[in-house]
Amino acid sequence: MDTYDVVVVGGGPAGEVAADRIVRSGLTAVVVEAEAVGGECSYRACVPSKALLRPGAARADAQAVEGARQAVTAPLDAARVLARRDRFTARGDDTGQADWLDGAGIALVRGHGRLAGERRVQVTGADGTVRTLRARHAVVVCTGTEPALPPVEGLDRIGVWTSREATTADAVPERLVVIGGGVVACEMATAWRSLGSSVTLLVRDQALLTGWEPCAGEEVTRGLGDLGVTIRFGVSAARVARDAATRVVTVHTDDGSVLVCDEVLAAVGRRPRTTDLGLDSVGLPTGDWLSVDDTCRVTGFAGGWLYAVGDVNHRAPLTHMAKYQARACAAAIAERAAGRPADTGGGLRPWSAGADRFAVPQAVFTRPEVASVGLTERAAREAGLAVRTVEYRIDDVAGAALHADDHRGLAKLVVDESRGVVVGCTLTGPMATELVHTATVAVVGEVPLERLWHAVPAFPTVSEIWLRLLEGYGL
Repeated sequence: MDTYDVVVVGGGPAGEVAADRIVRSGLTAVVVEAEAVGGECSYRACVPSKALLRPGAARADAQAVEGARQAVTAPLDAARVLARRDRFTARGDDTGQADWLDGAGIALVRGHGRLAGERRVQVTGADGTVRTLRARHAVVVCTGTEPALPPVEGLDRIGVWTSREATTADAVPERLVVIGGGVVACEMATAWRSLGSSVTLLVRDQALLTGWEPCAGEEVTRGLGDLGVTIRFGVSAARVARDAATRVVTVHTDDGSVLVCDEVLAAVGRRPRTTDLGLDSVGLPTGDWLSVDDTCRVTGFAGGWLYAVGDVNHRAPLTHMAKYQARACAAAIAERAAGRPADTGGGLRPWSAGADRFAVPQAVFTRPEVASVGLTERAAREAGLAVRTVEYRIDDVAGAALHADDHRGLAKLVVDESRGVVVGCTLTGPMATELVHTATVAVVGEVPLERLWHAVPAFPTVSEIWLRLLEGYGL
């Protein structure tokens, strides 16, 4: 039995950061990984999806400026776009990230890890060999999530695309049907339409991005329509089948219509990878999300040695928030290992490790881009805050007009009137994903609006939107 201070199950971004911070604190750590070190984000999610989306956005940026528009006459070179993506993902080769673990002093055990009792993890290698790891202080679960499939007859028999196939495909499908209306559905519809696919979205709801401010979904709907994506709201796939000879897929919908396509992408959400994790060996239910406190220690569990970081705890299933949690978790483990109490606060004031509940930044790389941080107006009102909102068209800012001839965007602030601070912000349009960090600092810092007035944005930049929003508030 190999013994370490901390055993980390899962070598994605959450596991890598947790292990690194643990080792930096003077403890020993081992990472258990069954697939590729770097996880979903590096090879089948964030990185390849943005690599697919960026060329289309760059072309659109050039075409939005007179003088540059005339120089851009050809469509995207799909083969080169896919090759560029492969350079970022190394086609799943994790040698570089595995070497990084070694250089950081973090041990790596390859295989499928399962809890096997108190502070023990049993690892089954690809060759069937079994090895048991023991943790002196903590086991950290960073197993993430996997795509969930909707209950559509035949979907499991056609070779359906999930986010994994959509970000790693080697060829552009002539016709693509996307089931879903969330972030993955919208981004992949944008990417593959830019590369030449005829794309149809089947959206069960009556809007896209339903958890966002309504303006975000409205702007993305307009943008996808401008790209030539067909969106059918209130329609779901009921039955699908693939012809064995032609490989063509037929999609029957619940409104009686029939679509013919080459691939179907199911993008309706994700589920935790906890089914084969051995949770039952420590008295926890299998297949569920793992609830945690603000140090990521699993709640409802008496042992105190089990932690869950990243998507698997369902607090904020985003790579950057998984890394944030990992830093907080590692710090708490180090403090407890030294016999000191760890901060388990988490209220909005004072801040501890609660940003993944109150100040989560999100960036969606559609056209237009949309980004948000903090609470929506609806969420703020449901939380009982004294809410006031301010909206301003970003395209009315001089810097935006100079950036693009047809710039279109909107900014919305959600203000807690009782404290005079920003608690939420949503942005749409070019550069929204870069503008959102300013809002994140304002929310996390709880900067009074009167103080923000003195943070003067440079002229002529798109960031002048902050001046206009404050003027709209009455400052």
